[in-house]
Amino acid sequence: MARATTRRTLLGAAIAAAGTGALTTAARAAAPPTAPVPPTAPVRTARLVDNRFWTSYTDWRCGSADGTRAVAGRRPGVVVGRPAGVTDYTDPHTGRTEPWEYAVWVSPEHRPAVPATEVIASWNAHTPAGTWLQAELSGTYSDGTATPWFVMGRWASGDGDIRRTSVDGQTDGRASIWTDTFSVDDPASGLRLAAYRLRLTLYRRPGSGLTPTVWRLGAMASDVPDRFTVPPTTPAPARELAVPRYSQNIHIGRYPEYDNGGEAWCSPTSAQMIIEYWGRKPTADELSWVDPAYDDPQVCHAARFTYDYQYQGCGNWPFSTAYAASYPGLNAVVTRLGSLTELERLVRAGIPAITSQSFRKEELTGAGYGTAGHLMTVVGFTPDGDVIANDPASDSNAAVRRVYLRREWENIWLRTKRYDANGRVRSGTGGVCYLIWPVNPAPRQHRVLKSLGLA
Repeated sequence: MARATTRRTLLGAAIAAAGTGALTTAARAAAPPTAPVPPTAPVRTARLVDNRFWTSYTDWRCGSADGTRAVAGRRPGVVVGRPAGVTDYTDPHTGRTEPWEYAVWVSPEHRPAVPATEVIASWNAHTPAGTWLQAELSGTYSDGTATPWFVMGRWASGDGDIRRTSVDGQTDGRASIWTDTFSVDDPASGLRLAAYRLRLTLYRRPGSGLTPTVWRLGAMASDVPDRFTVPPTTPAPARELAVPRYSQNIHIGRYPEYDNGGEAWCSPTSAQMIIEYWGRKPTADELSWVDPAYDDPQVCHAARFTYDYQYQGCGNWPFSTAYAASYPGLNAVVTRLGSLTELERLVRAGIPAITSQSFRKEELTGAGYGTAGHLMTVVGFTPDGDVIANDPASDSNAAVRRVYLRREWENIWLRTKRYDANGRVRSGTGGVCYLIWPVNPAPRQHRVLKSLGLA
């Protein structure tokens, strides 16, 4: 039986291509398209997204520990205590085999309010040189059977010890891992993931005494129905946030070893905008590797340190949020929002969002391109409710600010199915976004985050 197309959008470059969108290196991991389905799927009114994150000292103490220990303080976390053992790891991207001490933390089982067709894990951590981590997911299906442990990512903030990587080819014949997303192979069968646990393995060089520190670990589980359109929403009061504007296109040709240079850097460019909105940025020493002739070297830096060596791109969603959260005092997660109204509430509270969408050129007035997958930063709304986006697929920083028609934009972002220029059915993200915010948010920000299950 042919596997259904995952909703994991291809995060390629936003290149004009006669309205079809150009597939870049990200397309190498694509599943085949599904057969056409009717364009009018019923709209569910129930909550479609469940967020669960472990962040408190109590959370870390409630998990199952083998060599890890919980630490209290202003930002509680989990660290290596007494290592559980030593293991060899062969890096598939360097061929180098080295021994590593390790310790393990396993979350309690979580039963999401939404039995899920998709789950995306994300984490916030500090990994000093000589350390790294692996995040895994295991669960129970709605028919009572169990999944194996799936690797959701092997990550370090640097790239001197291991190459951060997703793991291809993981499937149990019922669900598969598509780069960073657990996806039920045939949602139409009714099979869902009814419960899951996350496993965190912390690694360090033997005898070093160093440790990763993980402050946040969790997942977004969702069951968004197939839909080509979503109902329109009513505009809320306008607000625009002063988010820095960076173009990915001015970096085309720079550091092509990281996903062909700026042409495909929509994700790190967007992340860097919001990191700097919150007052953080790389130090001069951290940027010293970048050619001094290049402007906006922090965008090159973000591309290098979000790059997934298996995916061969900078569009791994949890790697992007983990990069953002490596800056002091920031939280970052991958989630889904259910409507443009939820996004408006975040913006009114002062929290911009990075959204993922794909569209033909004629579907988004004023974009001037079509794309198989692209990230942009929503920074506000006009009095008419139209979307103000910092779109990195622009030829200069000055051109980054765009205003997109509300109805067009909300549909291309929230749909899960779309037609390409050849009439073939392709996937959409169904409201996927990155959220980045301070560890100590303002009360209004805390309230909206809490309403989404993120605080």
